[in-house]
Amino acid sequence: MKFTLSWLKEHLETDATVDQVAEALTRIGLEVEGIENPGVALGAFRVAKVLSAERHPQADKLQVLSVDAGDGPVQVVCGAPNARAGLVGVFGPPGAYVPGADITLKVAAIRGVESRGMMCSARELQIGEGHEGIIELPGDAPVGTAYPDYVGLSDPVFDVAITPNRQDCMGVRGIARDLAAAGLGTLRPLAEVYRRDAIAPIAGEGAGPDVRIDDPEGCPAFYAQAVSGVVNGSSPEWMRRYLTAIGQKPISVLVDITNFVSVDLGRPLHVYDRAKLAGPLVARRAKADEQVLALNGKTYTLAEGMTVIADDAQVHDIGGIMGGEDSGVSDTTIDVLIECAYFTPEAIARTGQKLALTSDARQRFERGVDPAFLEDGLAIATGLVLDHCGGTASGITRAGSAPNERRILGYDPTLAETLGGLAVAPARQQAILESLGFTVAPLDANGDPVEVEAAFDAFRVTVPTWRRDIDGPEDLVEEVIRIEGLDKVPSMPLPRAPGVARPTATPVQLLERKLRRTAAARGLAEAVTWSFISETEAAAFGGGAWTLANPISEDMKVMRTSLLPGLLAAAERNAKRGADSIRLFEIGRRYLADGERLTLGVVLAGDARPRGWAQGKARGFDAFDVKAEALALLEAAGAPVGNLQVMGEAGEVWHPGQSATLRLGPKTVLAAFGILHPSTVRAFDLSGDVAAVELYLDAIPAKRGQQGFMRPAYTPPALQAVTRDFAFLVPAELKAGDLVRAIRGADKAAIVDARLFDRFVKEDQTSLAVEVTLQPGAKSFTDEELKGIADKVVAAAAKLGAVLRG
Repeated sequence: MKFTLSWLKEHLETDATVDQVAEALTRIGLEVEGIENPGVALGAFRVAKVLSAERHPQADKLQVLSVDAGDGPVQVVCGAPNARAGLVGVFGPPGAYVPGADITLKVAAIRGVESRGMMCSARELQIGEGHEGIIELPGDAPVGTAYPDYVGLSDPVFDVAITPNRQDCMGVRGIARDLAAAGLGTLRPLAEVYRRDAIAPIAGEGAGPDVRIDDPEGCPAFYAQAVSGVVNGSSPEWMRRYLTAIGQKPISVLVDITNFVSVDLGRPLHVYDRAKLAGPLVARRAKADEQVLALNGKTYTLAEGMTVIADDAQVHDIGGIMGGEDSGVSDTTIDVLIECAYFTPEAIARTGQKLALTSDARQRFERGVDPAFLEDGLAIATGLVLDHCGGTASGITRAGSAPNERRILGYDPTLAETLGGLAVAPARQQAILESLGFTVAPLDANGDPVEVEAAFDAFRVTVPTWRRDIDGPEDLVEEVIRIEGLDKVPSMPLPRAPGVARPTATPVQLLERKLRRTAAARGLAEAVTWSFISETEAAAFGGGAWTLANPISEDMKVMRTSLLPGLLAAAERNAKRGADSIRLFEIGRRYLADGERLTLGVVLAGDARPRGWAQGKARGFDAFDVKAEALALLEAAGAPVGNLQVMGEAGEVWHPGQSATLRLGPKTVLAAFGILHPSTVRAFDLSGDVAAVELYLDAIPAKRGQQGFMRPAYTPPALQAVTRDFAFLVPAELKAGDLVRAIRGADKAAIVDARLFDRFVKEDQTSLAVEVTLQPGAKSFTDEELKGIADKVVAAAAKLGAVLRG
């Protein structure tokens, strides 16, 4: 929401400075995003008078002017056809930057004649579209005055962020009302702002225009008034100045009036050229596949049920969002119909979302405009048309009725302290609410009205029609506290139990914290990606279970079922920026059909080891690199790494033969790892082998009788461990991990570790050598005990087809 300081002061009687207004806006909850002064860019340009105009000696279409900008005559070469002696215009001296031409003026010779500046057109200063000649100012304009000061361009422009619940502040008057309540000035009566004795319907001649409502759910009220014999020229200078300052392009007086009232009062309007209408205007529901050419030049195909304004021939208006080109006003328009309607906010939001169409009108209607302002809004618009376009008004047609019932709430003034944390006197609370437009009636203990001066226990508060966000006493507390001042709420320490504070992190938070530290310690960089991905990215991983009906972007439409798409997209961005070795991880949620799943993803791309004199060429990542990351992270997460089995291939997105899963038994999958399938890699515009792993943290079994990551006290063994080596001839298809696992389980009391340290293949035979670590307890092992353990190891291996080498 943009407005200028002078525009604000049309509604607010105040002497406040720019800084004071900005501070007050932010203090009452209207955040100021920026303040600009458009006059700063044009500060070098001056009001100047052409003293003489002579023909250029070397060019028929150029003139040599003598210009006085307050410092004496200056020679300027000008090609404008309207340049003449006596003209008062705008002069740019050497060094001035011309925004419309993107040039900085300097002294230069033009066809052999020196020119020391420039007389400017409106387009060159970006204050209008006129470029047929230079700007012509009134003859009494003060020569030498800075042009922005003369025309009022030195008017600060506020850009305020309006939250969705504050529909009343989508107009300058609503913001002025809030500032007046905050003590920054006095709100002027609306009639005074519009130079009227009173805001009242304009009694026209004859009957009102023929309009009706066939869709009362989408458009409950449709007020209209016609004006005949208008002249649609340029809007008045003050209106053009206001609209230009906030970034709106002045078009014509009729269009500018609707835009001005929309910003000034938060009341969107629309004006139709009656000569382009065929029959009555009807607010109805669109038929399937009807089309309308909107004012933005685009044709929209409408869905059944959308609220539109149409005549007997076609649709002319996407109700409450944008008008149609075919019935728009032009320079030749002489008869108009002014529409002032109320559209249901929910219907406007649905239509705008389906059409992906936004506009100033939609922003206001979907928040909810004041339903009780139809009569006054139409009167103001018709009055402006009559003032600036002439013509004769017709009668008023009032079709339907807006839902303008006022909500009544009971309110206990003590809630300001109990809910808001600030004690505010009841009389002060009443004054605040009344200054915001609420009607407040004090009540006694029995709920009966009392005089203001008498003691009272509660309020009966009637909510103004422009505040549809006020739904209960809590909302009234918010109004009181924000106007009284959030900075006045005293700081209060939260109560805490005596003694040492207890940990507040949940087991899941502790797990995530430990895994982040472990991953970072292993050289991985954390990435935080969106939970939403594009349909193309989701398709590369088998699609998604959840698709958003109204995504903020087509690139964020599907809830991810894997963390890898986001990590691969991040890897692709890093690779394009010259990263040679990419090591990324992320902890987040996957969104499956049956719920969310906590997951850790890792992507390794590029060089695992750079080239060097010792190793030679650079080496890329392989499945074993990512398996090592998976095992280290699973161990940090508390998974029983020693019991894991490497089984099968990970899935279609993974490379066949270079991927697998880590499982506890055949059903419990803790991780999928390996090299990604080349087609998956190409889908993300990457090249070469890309290794990845996903750890399914929710599948890790909880440790029995243990909470968190606290370890039991370490007690070193009293006796030294003993190692024994075993070499077995095994079938070629036997996995080494299965053999090691079987040996480790041969005697769980004595065997504390087993690891593979040698593998030898000759012809059709495979030899696997395993180092077994034995830990004695109270006494050392005897030879008989060691032989018994060895026999158990050999027997366990034999069950897998392994034979002890002789």
